[in-house]
Amino acid sequence: MTATKALPHLNAELLKARPDLTSATPGSVFPERVLQFGEGNFLRGFVDWMIHGMNQKGLFGGSVIVVQPVAQGLIPKLNEQNGIYTLLMRGVQNGKVVEEQQVITAISRGIDPYVDFKEYLKSAHIPELRWIVSNTTEAGIAYSATDQPTDQPPSSYPAKLALLLLERYKAFKGDVSKGFIILPCELIERNGDNLKKAILQTATNWQMEPGFIDWTNNANIFTNTLVDRIVTGYPRQEDEALWTKAGYQDDLLDCSEVFHLWVIEGPESVSAELPLQKAGFNVIFTENMTPYRDRKVRILNGAHTASVLAAFLAGQDYVAEVMKDSLTSGFMRRAIHEEVIPTLTLPKQELENFAEAVFERFSNPFIKHELLSISLNSVSKFKARVLPSLERYVELYGKVPARLTFGLASLIAFYRGTEIRDSALIGLRNGKQYCIKDDLSILKLFAGLWSQYDGTDNGVATLTDAILQQNEWWGRDLRGIAGLRGEVTGYLIAILNSGMTSALTKLEQQAGLQKSI
Repeated sequence: MTATKALPHLNAELLKARPDLTSATPGSVFPERVLQFGEGNFLRGFVDWMIHGMNQKGLFGGSVIVVQPVAQGLIPKLNEQNGIYTLLMRGVQNGKVVEEQQVITAISRGIDPYVDFKEYLKSAHIPELRWIVSNTTEAGIAYSATDQPTDQPPSSYPAKLALLLLERYKAFKGDVSKGFIILPCELIERNGDNLKKAILQTATNWQMEPGFIDWTNNANIFTNTLVDRIVTGYPRQEDEALWTKAGYQDDLLDCSEVFHLWVIEGPESVSAELPLQKAGFNVIFTENMTPYRDRKVRILNGAHTASVLAAFLAGQDYVAEVMKDSLTSGFMRRAIHEEVIPTLTLPKQELENFAEAVFERFSNPFIKHELLSISLNSVSKFKARVLPSLERYVELYGKVPARLTFGLASLIAFYRGTEIRDSALIGLRNGKQYCIKDDLSILKLFAGLWSQYDGTDNGVATLTDAILQQNEWWGRDLRGIAGLRGEVTGYLIAILNSGMTSALTKLEQQAGLQKSI
């Protein structure tokens, strides 16, 4: 640390001395228009970056108050730096490696409600406050029956927000013009609807007055959103080098990819008040986000789930390796372009452009995304991300899609193991053990089935049959999909007998021949 001790720390004082670091106006100058639950990497690398950009272009003129949603967090450090931090965006765009660094000044201050609950409630009295943003993890939007209105603060996010809304309602005597537009960024389906439901359930449980419940319903807009950006956060292995290059120490340095997308489902008035598109950001305002959700889940997430287990068994460990290898990247690309995109409802060109952006993101040399990390809970992921495309393909074309079906056979092969240790099924690749992590009941069934496998083709058919009929896993008996059982069995036999690389090569050769006929 000797090399960095002499460096000044990033804060408001440094920006006065170094006006070259940013042309943006500090957040403390603007009225506080946004209350943000969550001080972590994602919101700072996504929402706050966008608000900073709107301020730079003279389109928003507002700053962000950040609320720490849990007892331990970064608010002290955030306030030490006057809400100022650096965002380093790195990735591949239009085939070129891109690096861009910005000093972000959108945040005015942070509040820790566990230390100063009165200050938290006081924020509800700010007349200009209009927006609520949150990222409290997928588990954050959940009703808690144990929270009480006298808690300072309650444990759950919905209960914290319910008390803030009540304070707002009382402070402005139920004025409907003082409601909020709420933009939850948690990665759950219909996050705004679920947040509203949890707040109303909390208000009912606390026997709050009917006028407040009506005001919550009618004066506030709960949008559903879909967020898409990989934010890797603080670069621990290269922080000192980046500090030295920048000429200052930033303990809140944040790193992300270049790509970003925000889909916001709500009334047209939301887009008029929040000029993100005018500022040049990749934001879609819509009255129905379902097609965009399907696009993300079935192309981006589906590309991972359909291909990375095969790639892992072929000897690869990271997504970037998958994209560099012509066999595995070709398998992934053709699965998406030929078997997934035809099943979606948005315009084909729009879907293809999105897919190509996804493949560029997967090729990002600055992100080391482990295949084993992606493999976590692959059974439920296959059901949500791949199975809808497979089923729709069969409906449209009367046959099973070769690569998505091969992906299911690869899943069965990846889950090959007979020993469960520390809640993980132990697999074997090239003589080395790897951990398969999923629901314990799923792992136990796989372990039992593989322990009974006798090494014959009939044994593969029996094992495949047992897996496809698991209604609890798939939501239906997959043996009812015409042709699926035989194709999965055939691919699994090829994988087990000749190895993943050989089986993949044969699949692509056969698919190429069929396409040329």
